[in-house]
Amino acid sequence: MSMRDKQLQEVSSLLKQKIISKLKNYTPETQSMPFHIRLLGKDRMAIFSFIHSINTMLGQSIFEKAAEIIGKRNFHEIKASYSFKGYISDKAILEIEDIMEGLRSVTITADERKEDIRIKTASNKGDKGIIKKTKVDLFAIKGNEEYYFEIKTAKPNIDIFDKTKTKLLRWKAMRYSINPSVRVNTYVCIPYNPQEPKPYNRWTLQGLYDLKKEVLVAEEFWDFIGGKGSYNDLLNVFEKTGIELRDEIDKKFSEFK
Repeated sequence: MSMRDKQLQEVSSLLKQKIISKLKNYTPETQSMPFHIRLLGKDRMAIFSFIHSINTMLGQSIFEKAAEIIGKRNFHEIKASYSFKGYISDKAILEIEDIMEGLRSVTITADERKEDIRIKTASNKGDKGIIKKTKVDLFAIKGNEEYYFEIKTAKPNIDIFDKTKTKLLRWKAMRYSINPSVRVNTYVCIPYNPQEPKPYNRWTLQGLYDLKKEVLVAEEFWDFIGGKGSYNDLLNVFEKTGIELRDEIDKKFSEFK
């Protein structure tokens, strides 16, 4: 079995473990929705609730862990839910605020390289204050470059994207305050395109992000992490795992009828 096959098998095992655990421990939400239940039926509402629970689980634990697994073949080091420490100097805070103000007012165009230089220059100037700790969804290293990934749901709104951009800039400031010799790359990542086969509508990101250097959607993300073909490999793994678990899922759903 090749390394690629072993990693895909590991993703499948992760999925099975999480889904089976969810099936064993799941009970429909107790929230009263009398109109919905009378209109659609108690069983359909229970199934809807379960699917919503699975969707939350995918976003909170599965996607980042799957990325860690398949990224081992493409990066020297990769880790999900990675914590690191650093300082954010008063000069860096002012620089971040100035960048964000310009992006929001559209007086400047997002340029990841220029922003990176500005943050690196400010990160070791002024009062550093106390050391801070933060966590990223996914962290990776290749050579002298470090990669920090924020994995978002498929349809975040403009306010979420605004806060995320600020977060990415703060990550740069924190890391450069400790080691200005590395190259810090930060990304906002969306695991799938809800508008497929049409291109992902990136209007909510325009202006705030350098779309070519800070945003990875669907195939762009997975193939960047695991190499070409990783996106389709994962879709096949999810499909095969779903088929293997179908009887157990149907059995659980039958309890709601």
